[in-house]
Amino acid sequence: KLTSLALQPAITPELVRGRVRLKCSYSRPPPEPPVHFRVLWSRLSSPGKREQIHQETTLQPFSYVEMDGASLRLGDTVFCTVTAFRRGTPEQQSLPEDSKGFYAGIKFLPESLEIAEDGKEHVLTVLSTIPIACPGQEDSCKMTLQLSTEDLGKGSQVPGPPDISLSACQVDLLPGPCSGSSCAAATVTVTAVTDFAHDGNRVSRVSARPAAPRDVLWRAYTPRDVKVTVRDLPTGNCYSFTDPHIITFDGWRYDSHKIGTFLLCRSASRAFEVHVRQWDCGGHRSATACNCGVAAR
Repeated sequence: KLTSLALQPAITPELVRGRVRLKCSYSRPPPEPPVHFRVLWSRLSSPGKREQIHQETTLQPFSYVEMDGASLRLGDTVFCTVTAFRRGTPEQQSLPEDSKGFYAGIKFLPESLEIAEDGKEHVLTVLSTIPIACPGQEDSCKMTLQLSTEDLGKGSQVPGPPDISLSACQVDLLPGPCSGSSCAAATVTVTAVTDFAHDGNRVSRVSARPAAPRDVLWRAYTPRDVKVTVRDLPTGNCYSFTDPHIITFDGWRYDSHKIGTFLLCRSASRAFEVHVRQWDCGGHRSATACNCGVAAR
């Protein structure tokens, strides 16, 4: 009986003569008598709905389909469904077994980020699940992705400048052997912009677009964006005003009537400091100094 064979179909990408093919592999049952396999390829056309793109019957424990940019395109999630049967007794067939969905294209890992306005860098990996091919240009083969950011606002707020910054405006994906779910990968760091505004949590997105691809497979492809939620943090403030009254970051208040150039603030962790110059502004009546200059690094 062929009711339960545990065929365990799985999809892997391959590069054959400069063309990207997907291979569906499955376990071969005991050899006698010979078993045929019916392999159905499908892609996700809408959430929860599959569209058949290819079907074949074979004696081999694998089946191929080519990514031609028409019936099978970048951005598709692909499945293969395998059923085993004996020729002559088609009623003796196994239950159909599905592979996991294989997403063909560019992925961001993690698929979403939640970061804070604290200056920390967060690593974002950009990877291709299919091989990078450049027929005739193997020596300088790469896929360049242009990166951009966009603020999506918060609720009814009007989108403003992006709340995030990237360490690079583009990344290059270089050809190499596929390993796991990645055939090529690059990294970029994402940092939340400290905007000194109490504007609540905002959502931005990072987009990647292939830059001038020569391969027809990549020309009409727009990778999925990654959503980045920026958690608003309160910003510290310090002040020096009039004849100088000073309020420190932690709320202490005092006066400084001295004349001269002073160090007002210095960071203990980065190259940042503020100097202030105070001149006499009280004349003969009172010993009063006022701010007359400031220098910041």
